Amino acid sequence: MKNIQVIDGASNCVYDIFAATDEQFALIFPGETDIAFIDEVYERGNDAQLDAVFSEIWKRPIAKKDANGIHGIIFYRLDCKKQYYPSRKDESAINPDGTLLRVEKKS
Repeated sequence: MKNIQVIDGASNCVYDIFAATDEQFALIFPGETDIAFIDEVYERGNDAQLDAVFSEIWKRPIAKKDANGIHGIIFYRLDCKKQYYPSRKDESAINPDGTLLRVEKKS
């Protein structure tokens, strides 16, 4: 199982975490991606299949205190965030000027 955090554009969003099977996770996050925007998920998939997948995922909430990592993030109604994740990988997030959002620490 992999944990997915949901970030919604609603002002009362509480950033819930849900468990997904490896197969469900791969359907939402293709390849090595770990950032997804719900409109893009549905653009590349079958609506009925995705509705069924999400219906199952929503039945598996994880309390934050019990979560053992976050493996992916789904954004709802936050298209403004797309510019920061062009590769749809969290580790490659960028600033508006194209520089990396996170600076590597040198040991």
